[in-house]
Amino acid sequence: MKKNWFDEKIDKFSFIGGYQKPELISDAVKLDSNENYGISKQFQNDILTSARKNSDVREYPLGGVERLISVISKFVKIPSSMIGVGNGSDQILDLILANFASKQTKVLTSNPTFGFFEERCKLYSIPLIAIPFSNDMKLDIKDFIKQSKNADILYLDSPNNPTGFQFSKSELQKLIKSFNGLVIIDEAYGEFGSYSLASMVKTQENLIVVQTVSKSFGLAGLRLGYFIANKKFTNTFMTILQYPYPLSTITIESGILALEKSNLMRDAVTNIKIERKRIIETLQKYDAFEVFDSQANFVLFDAHGVYKRVYSALAEQGISIRKLGKIGNHDGCLRVTIGTKEMNSKFLLAIRDLLG
Repeated sequence: MKKNWFDEKIDKFSFIGGYQKPELISDAVKLDSNENYGISKQFQNDILTSARKNSDVREYPLGGVERLISVISKFVKIPSSMIGVGNGSDQILDLILANFASKQTKVLTSNPTFGFFEERCKLYSIPLIAIPFSNDMKLDIKDFIKQSKNADILYLDSPNNPTGFQFSKSELQKLIKSFNGLVIIDEAYGEFGSYSLASMVKTQENLIVVQTVSKSFGLAGLRLGYFIANKKFTNTFMTILQYPYPLSTITIESGILALEKSNLMRDAVTNIKIERKRIIETLQKYDAFEVFDSQANFVLFDAHGVYKRVYSALAEQGISIRKLGKIGNHDGCLRVTIGTKEMNSKFLLAIRDLLG
């Protein structure tokens, strides 16, 4: 083996780029990462305080994952034997790609799709067949059915990040039933959408539905994701592919407590949907913007030639949104998270002052 093989390997990785996190703006109104501020700080504090009381972090969390899965099972109404967990849903996706895909495996997805998934495919040299969105940020199911004949894995985030698009339930079910390979449906934003396909796993052996508490429960910092799949895959994933202790004791206990208070999450999601409608309708009043419909907790809009100016002006006022730039034929895309009513009002007022 060549002595410089290690340096050559590092150089190869450096060309990939990696997942791009948003800029950190101190004390900003944070509307750049699709976090859920509709969940109160008190909810979070109560959960963490109780979790600490229930925990002894000197010990490994033996049996903790099993207890958490039992609670998830009640929440999603799926048997425990069909549920697995991970250190965030991205870690679950990473393990699936690392162990079920290769340079010879073709993955069918959309362009754009979840950036982490795309970067992981690059890391493992997995070829992507990416179907672009139309000018109004929608996808044609016929394109996917046609291209699916050339693919081994189908990955769709439903709703999509960063567009907010979600196929109709019947269309997506049709696509899954017509596909012979592995299907991964990423429902990180599923609570904000029109439906979930979790129950379809009971009859569709090739389907994996990935979910998380990061978005809907406002617990992104806990790093707790889970998936629903057939019993054989789930058992293999949890006993062989997954780490022996994938979640911290605090994460396990906090996750259990949060899921037991899911009614608070549903109230927050309802409010976010109301605020999402308000932001879309308000942004649509400005000729400078082209605004796209969303089924997630964010809104994508094209500010065309003024997008950098809009982004910078908001940042100067302490409001942080996501600057995306080119998506398909749209060159000035920005994405704003749906925050609390107060946060959203500050954003909209700043936009009015800038363009009004």
